[in-house]
Amino acid sequence: MTPHVLIVAGSDSSGGAGIVRDVETVSGFGLRCCLAVTAATVQTHARVERIEQMPPELVAEQMRAAFAANPVAAVKIGMLGTAATIDAVASALASSLPVPVVLDPVLASTSGRHLLDDDAIDALKGKLFPLCTLVTPNLPELALLTGLPLATDEAEIVRQSERLFDTGAPAILVKGGHATGANATDLLLLPGREPIRFDASRIAVSMRGTGCMLASAIAAHLAQYETLEISIGKAKRYVFAKLLASRP
Repeated sequence: MTPHVLIVAGSDSSGGAGIVRDVETVSGFGLRCCLAVTAATVQTHARVERIEQMPPELVAEQMRAAFAANPVAAVKIGMLGTAATIDAVASALASSLPVPVVLDPVLASTSGRHLLDDDAIDALKGKLFPLCTLVTPNLPELALLTGLPLATDEAEIVRQSERLFDTGAPAILVKGGHATGANATDLLLLPGREPIRFDASRIAVSMRGTGCMLASAIAAHLAQYETLEISIGKAKRYVFAKLLASRP
């Protein structure tokens, strides 16, 4: 049977991010998706207008049904919203491991709307990070997760990431899209190892949902039994190609 990637995320009525991007990305690699919807949102490409959270137990039931029905070979997690939903997702995952899990810690929308309750950050780190294969924060998310100012150099990125290792995260990919310079460099950080760099030329184009795409592409490659480093490299090239194709 074709491997499936379980997408645990919120909807986006504009189609720019969330589940739509996830399914589009995974399907592009010839894999199937199954879903656990965490929230329904009303949004345009400019702003999030309304969010309705799914009941946490309903999210967990969707996950358990997906695992029972399909050969789930990887899980991609996006928007979660509340501490109760994090608890439910962690419970469903714990009974279904081992399977690679990629967590894109969605804390706020591009327009600045908070997508995770402030009191849920500790639950995210304490209960979900230890169950994941990879966590993929961007620089602002890394700062929010650690409670520290925005990192401005590689040494500070490494120091902040070490705080997340203390919560049980086994690997962290810090995305460099919010940095400056000619290259957009993502850093893969693993405890006790030198950072592994993934470089791409910075493209002067704006596209929503690139974080969703990257995490979903990594999950798709992990579902095909690629190593973590190879999966990240291929996913980075996939997103770069999408950005390149979107230029006017």
